[in-house]
Parts: sequence; structure tokens; C-alpha cells
Amino acid sequence: MSKRQSTKYKISRRLGENLWGRAKDPVLRRNYGPGQHGPLRRKKLSDFGNQLRAKQKLKGYYGNITERQFRRVYTEAVRRKGDTSENLVGLLERRLDAVIYRMGVVPTVFSARQFINHGHINVNGKRVNIASYQVKEGDLIEVREKSRQIGMVLECMQNPERSVPEYIEMDEKQLKGKFLRIPKFAEVPYPVQMEPNLVVEFYSR
Repeated sequence: MSKRQSTKYKISRRLGENLWGRAKDPVLRRNYGPGQHGPLRRKKLSDFGNQLRAKQKLKGYYGNITERQFRRVYTEAVRRKGDTSENLVGLLERRLDAVIYRMGVVPTVFSARQFINHGHINVNGKRVNIASYQVKEGDLIEVREKSRQIGMVLECMQNPERSVPEYIEMDEKQLKGKFLRIPKFAEVPYPVQMEPNLVVEFYSR
């Protein structure tokens, strides 16, 4: 498992943004990078620096993706027809951990990965424990019946700020979701500005 789970807020502090829109994110109190020299590191970025930052933001947002995994997703986005930046976001949103997070049954994309790894999710009636599993249009994703009373799930379902994007159809009573379609970049509810076009520029240098 990626080590990023234990240091996730270092990512948002290094980037200076509340990457996941969490109320308890330390960046809201300390808007500078971690470490002794964190407050002194802010400087104007070059074009390369902006591209790197855009890649770090997008990769960091999806939690436990390694550089090798992220590069593989980019390569697949390039291979497909159409706009590469749109393809990139679409592939990331098709990850099972991202879909579980969008369904609102877990509080973070980090907990979504753990939830899947522990075998709490079925896709089309079969248990799937691979967080990077690519969901297809029309797939039915559900929390297994024995897992529906987990405290974290119950708490998330009662959260008044919880919202499900339009590209997922959610049955809140049965804790089932249907992945209707691959979203466009503009439809994805990122809490901060993402720039997938700069990510494409970074890798295509």
C-alpha cells in the first residue's frame, strides 16, 4: 500500500491548497509547506513548475496512485481517441475507489481504497477488492449487505453535505450505485481547480 495515506495532508500543505475540501485540512491554518523552511518556499513557478504542480495536484487528489500507475493511466489516455486531458480525467473517475468515494459511502478516497481492499464492495454481483479496477458504463456497484452497518458508512450516509454527481445513479436505501457514463472534466466535482491540460503538457515534453 502506498505510504501516502499516512502523510496525505503534507500533499495539500506542500501545494498550498485544500486538495480534498476537508474542513480539518491543516492547510486552512498553515497555508505553507511542511517542515522548518515551509513558509520560505513560496516563489513564482516556471512553466515546468506549473505543469509539475498540476500533475501533483491531480495525482495527489486520487490518493494512493503511484507515479508508475499514473503514468500508465496517461499512456492509456493518449492511446484513446479524443482529447487526452478529457480521457485522463475519465479514466481516473472510472477507478473503483473514485466511484465509491463519489457515491458518498466513505469520507475520503483513502478510506475508499481501504474499504475495497477489505472486500466490502461488489461490482455486478461479484466481489472486487482492487481499488484501481476500471468501472464500465452501466456497471452496478454496491456495498455488500454484511458491510452496510459499518459505522463509517452510516455516518457518511447521514452527512447533510453529502452529494452524488449526475453521472452516478444512487440507491441510498440499498447502498447501490450505477455508473451511468464517463464524465466530462467540467462535471467532476473537484474542490480545487485542476488543470489536466498542463498534466498532458508535462508528460508530452
